[in-house]
Amino acid sequence: MAQMGRPRAFDRDKAIDQALHLFWERGYEATSLSQLKAGIGGGISAPSFYAAFGSKEELFRECAQRYLSRYATVTECLWNIALAPRAALETALRASAKMQCERGHPKGCMVALAVMSAPSPEHSAVTQSLTRSRIRTRAGITACVERGIATGELAPETDAPALAAVFDSFLIGLSTLARDGVGHPVFDAAIDQIMTAWDSARLR
Repeated sequence: MAQMGRPRAFDRDKAIDQALHLFWERGYEATSLSQLKAGIGGGISAPSFYAAFGSKEELFRECAQRYLSRYATVTECLWNIALAPRAALETALRASAKMQCERGHPKGCMVALAVMSAPSPEHSAVTQSLTRSRIRTRAGITACVERGIATGELAPETDAPALAAVFDSFLIGLSTLARDGVGHPVFDAAIDQIMTAWDSARLR
């Protein structure tokens, strides 16, 4: 009598990556439990899913933390005071644009796309870490503009919140364009254009 093969070991770390890609691609609310079970390691039973991850909400939070530590760090240079403020901002934009177009994961930025990932009020707490990340990036962009004013690179009458909103809106908008198939070369050229908004506010 032929012996049954040993059951395939469950790779939890790989399963988190698979779930992350599903949530990144579809959003929290649109990703069903059945899709998660089917996408994780070829599918696992409901009891095994709950034993491994607790719940869909807990799995999303774990996936969000992985995204933040692995992908969202591209904008941390906004806080690097060793860089000139314009250079810090441009570096963040180019690094984010590159990441959003890379192969091997869904297009766009999960942090930006999370605005619509869980639009229902009862689910807003699930994406709270991604909301905080957007707020931090916005604050980092504003800090670059304010530092530019303080160092005399930008004119003192520069409206810091307004100029920061220009760059923040551009950064968030990249996700939609990436999902629509706009390529990295276009993004790179667009960043050249958007940085003229900074240059137009330079101290004359």
